Amino acid sequence: MKAYLGIDTSCYTTSCALIAQDGELVAEARKILEVKPGRCGLQQSEMVFQHTRNLPVLMEQVLATEGYELAGIGVSGYPRRLEGSYMPAFLAGMSVARSLAAATRLPLTVLSHQENHIEAGLWSAGGPQAERFLTLHASGGTTDLLLVERRNNRYTIEQVGGSIDLHAGQFVDRIGVALGLQFPTGPALEKLASTAADYEELPISVRKLELSLSGPATAAQRKLEAGVDGARLALGVEYCLAESFARLFRKAGEQLRVKDVLLVGGVGCNSFIRKHIEERLAPRRMRLWVPEACFSCDNASGCASYARNLANE
Repeated sequence: MKAYLGIDTSCYTTSCALIAQDGELVAEARKILEVKPGRCGLQQSEMVFQHTRNLPVLMEQVLATEGYELAGIGVSGYPRRLEGSYMPAFLAGMSVARSLAAATRLPLTVLSHQENHIEAGLWSAGGPQAERFLTLHASGGTTDLLLVERRNNRYTIEQVGGSIDLHAGQFVDRIGVALGLQFPTGPALEKLASTAADYEELPISVRKLELSLSGPATAAQRKLEAGVDGARLALGVEYCLAESFARLFRKAGEQLRVKDVLLVGGVGCNSFIRKHIEERLAPRRMRLWVPEACFSCDNASGCASYARNLANE
């Protein structure tokens, strides 16, 4: 059976995936980049080095799968499908993908990291099937509210809103590191928040289709310095993000007359955030689509799926 290889080298995860002609995930491997304790990130040069080291190992694992003939390759080449969108980390994946495509003479599909997230979400969640839907890409480097219009296997993306300052993942990591959690702090912060009986209230700033997270982050740091309980604060961060996202979806759904919304990105893995948004959208008869948590965070399944879709046109 034919299969399609996906490669994604984002800021903090090296990923490879193999998806069969029928859409089944054949093999998948990924490795989170190493960040020293107490640090809030990596320089681009460090990312490229670690991706370059990780890719051969992950490729060997994925391509060791037997019974499948490689038919195409998809790779994330840049952050967004915008002119000038560039980040060195993606050069590592592009280098391997282009070299493999040249050696095998297989078709190469280059898409943006954001499109990879959208496609992974659609593939894992099984929808939305609508021609127009909203997507919130919430991660450490992006908090974009997008209007996606799909025709056949291709789609156009228009940013209609999102954060005007701090990204959602930056908010989580800034407070998580201050709480003594290991970067990236999302999973640990969610675990800590689950032990709280109630949340510490933080300001919510949503105007039209834009939100600000720098104010809530500053308020959270001040509360932490004042001695507030860490678990309550962690839950407060989750509530602030969940309610902010819900308000964005509700406003955008009404303004753009859209009923289906897709949540992707590392911050979208959080179960509290997913449940809160779903409950807030239900009265408006809006449906929230979410991929499996492991396919909401950075992974290469979207690249493989997109290459497969284009081959089937």
